[in-house]
Amino acid sequence: MIRGTGSPRGTAALKQHFAALVDGPQVSEARFADGAHFRVEIPSVENPNALRSVVDEARALKVPIHRASQGSGAMLLTRAELNEMARIGADEGLEVSLFVGPREEYGIGGSVRSPDGLLLSGRLRGMDQLRYALEDILRAVDAGIRGFLIADTGLMQVLRAMVQANELPETIVWKISAVLAPSNPVSFKQLIDLGGSTVNVPSDMSLAELSEIRAASSAPIDLYLEAPDALGGMVRGNELAEIAIVAAPLYAKFGLRNARAVYPAGEHVMSDVVGNVREKVRRAALALEFLDASGLDLAISKPGAEGIGVPEL
Repeated sequence: MIRGTGSPRGTAALKQHFAALVDGPQVSEARFADGAHFRVEIPSVENPNALRSVVDEARALKVPIHRASQGSGAMLLTRAELNEMARIGADEGLEVSLFVGPREEYGIGGSVRSPDGLLLSGRLRGMDQLRYALEDILRAVDAGIRGFLIADTGLMQVLRAMVQANELPETIVWKISAVLAPSNPVSFKQLIDLGGSTVNVPSDMSLAELSEIRAASSAPIDLYLEAPDALGGMVRGNELAEIAIVAAPLYAKFGLRNARAVYPAGEHVMSDVVGNVREKVRRAALALEFLDASGLDLAISKPGAEGIGVPEL
């Protein structure tokens, strides 16, 4: 395990703040299967070029990466690209989590492009889109991918039934997308009961609200410590220690404020995709520096740890 080794600095009041948080009623006793408090996720890793950039930057900055998630959808990756993403993930012991598609915002409907219809983003319209989504997942599973972002509860119900019928591997990690982010403990537990493995919650949740969700379920919480502008633009990397204390097990997710949106990604926005993910790894390195300075004894998983959806080749 890698742990914070620094000594807490600052005033006695600040030191007292950390001590009270660690000993207080909000502390989470839940952990990942390997005993770790948190793992690191880099989102919008859209293709093999971006994934290789994440791996290279993480190696240079000595940042452990446990999950690389993608937003354009497996449907926009060729079989060769899927195979390459799976190979990189398997070699590095990290989860490659792909969105499915096409979904509502890729379709011909107009509601999702209206101000009040944005909440439909990620949903699947009609049986055709549901079928396309299943085909998208099966195609990626054949390439070895074992992680997917789910933004439609109907799809999640079907996938759970397929796992139970041994039509899909039990080792797949079903990551509930930020599109479905629950704001209360009951909604969080509903998504877990439906078959979700980890759940993205709103990025602006307070420590008290995160603690409430943790009390309802020990399932991993995914939280943007830096959120893209479309999700509020919060910058909270310096809060990693406090958040991990109350939300463990936590996927600390590093988005990027003030960055160009890249979905659906391709060669036409490749420089943005690669530049964005490199900076996200840097943001993760900064958060780990803040954690180290806190002096708190928090454990982070090693690559390939139990529960990480490492591709199976």
